[in-house]
Amino acid sequence: MPRVFVQGSPADHYPRYAPESARGAVRRVTEVGEEVLHKPCRDVTEFGPDLAALIDDMFLTMYVAEGAGLAANQVGVGLRLFVYDCPDDEGVRHVGHVVNPVLESAPAGRRLIDEGEGCLSVPGAVMAVPRPERAVVRGQDKDGNPLVIEGTGYFARCLAHETDHTHGHIYLDRLSTREKKDALRQMADRRDEVFARRAARTGELSRP
Repeated sequence: MPRVFVQGSPADHYPRYAPESARGAVRRVTEVGEEVLHKPCRDVTEFGPDLAALIDDMFLTMYVAEGAGLAANQVGVGLRLFVYDCPDDEGVRHVGHVVNPVLESAPAGRRLIDEGEGCLSVPGAVMAVPRPERAVVRGQDKDGNPLVIEGTGYFARCLAHETDHTHGHIYLDRLSTREKKDALRQMADRRDEVFARRAARTGELSRP
């Protein structure tokens, strides 16, 4: 079986970082409480160089922040779009972007996996969140072509998590009040450490 899938298609070889990131600039990652994270994003209707440049920036920002996925509103842009570079539970790497994602509803009775989940906009916190073991997202690529991306395990979690962002939801919204307080306490304790690591990686990954 191929070890890498790019935009849902198998690839023989792929670099450590998506090539888009080499063209990108690092953007600030928004944090829980900022309005852009908590309201539904707009559909992308213009496909062209501006969208491609945003995707480039999002890939580089995701790598700097050591994330597996990043939605546009996490860099302050309220558009329905996310990028990802994420393994599934079999160790297969999935890399790509989805514009205007729609997550198919999980069939009734679908098994939920209750595992740790974090978010670049809640730096330092990890909480158990139940997610379906399989996810299918339909959308478009940066040129407007239709896409269907399927994932299992951790990659399914990533697809569901990032699509949630495009609806203005973060994973804390799926937690109880007590669990949410726990996550925010973790963030308060670890935020400075996370930001120091991001600053160091910005220097490493932004070198020509």
